[in-house]
Amino acid sequence: MKNEHLSNSTIFPLGEKLGTNFIGDAYLQMILTDSSPLDAVIGNVTFAPKARNNWHSHKVGQVLLVTGGEGWYQEEGKAAQLLKTGDVVNIPSNVKHWHGATKYSWFVHLAISPGETNWYESVEDEWFDKL
Repeated sequence: MKNEHLSNSTIFPLGEKLGTNFIGDAYLQMILTDSSPLDAVIGNVTFAPKARNNWHSHKVGQVLLVTGGEGWYQEEGKAAQLLKTGDVVNIPSNVKHWHGATKYSWFVHLAISPGETNWYESVEDEWFDKL
């Protein structure tokens, strides 16, 4: 998804720019913040090309629903997986991972996240550029 197509490819507003624990331009629009009935929050996360989050884990796990563009998802010790619109990622509890846009595409997903997030080191450019 090229920059000019971003506004035609998303259904939620861009949201607030994220800083800590993210590299590049990433944005969050919270969709559901009430813990009832799911006991989880849902956020629409939009990554500009090359943007990504740091390695992290979720105490209860996380589900990603890809709604636009192309991105990467990687669990520690495994190869990175290319994600496209319509993909769903079920991340088990306490699995260290990261996700973000490819070099040339915006990437948008809904993140369903019950419980807390533990943040770790960043995914450095030297490594990311090899993808």
